[in-house]
Amino acid sequence: MKKLILSISTLLLITGIAIAQDANIGIKAGTNITKIDGQSFKDGYKLSFQGGLFMELDFNKKVGIQPEFLFSQTQSENSGGTLPYTFQNSSVNLNYLTIPILFRYKVAKVLILNVGPQYSFLLNKSDNRLIDNREAFKSSDFAMVGGAQLNFKYLRIYGRYAVGLNNINDLSESNKWKSQQIQLGVGFKF
Repeated sequence: MKKLILSISTLLLITGIAIAQDANIGIKAGTNITKIDGQSFKDGYKLSFQGGLFMELDFNKKVGIQPEFLFSQTQSENSGGTLPYTFQNSSVNLNYLTIPILFRYKVAKVLILNVGPQYSFLLNKSDNRLIDNREAFKSSDFAMVGGAQLNFKYLRIYGRYAVGLNNINDLSESNKWKSQQIQLGVGFKF
């Protein structure tokens, strides 16, 4: 499944570059307001970082795609106590290489709506172990993203929401953990 998603994303990117009427590249950075839903985690969001590169590939004046390559963090806090899983540390910090492929629709002169899939590869799987030294998280996460972006000449201001669709718990299928992110930030087009 991972290879299929990666292959489709690569094909979309190559096709988009080939038929794009206008292409831009830039850098972006911002904050992730994140949590992991599921037993063993405290309810509530934590601040973390995300940043990387983006491309804007416009097919016409209204429609395009926006692939991105980001370093993205997800943080949560272990509830501790008698729950099924106890981590070595009370805080869980997951670092991902995240690749969203977003469909772009221009609503107004500066307002763009984005929606699409996001695939993330866990970079620090072994840093988030349980007390009994088992690795707790799957090596990837798949999410859907939706949001809005303000486009000025060189400046991009964005806000979006990403919800994990698969269980990132690598210990048990019965205890589901899913990621959630509110992403806010700025980008600069070259």
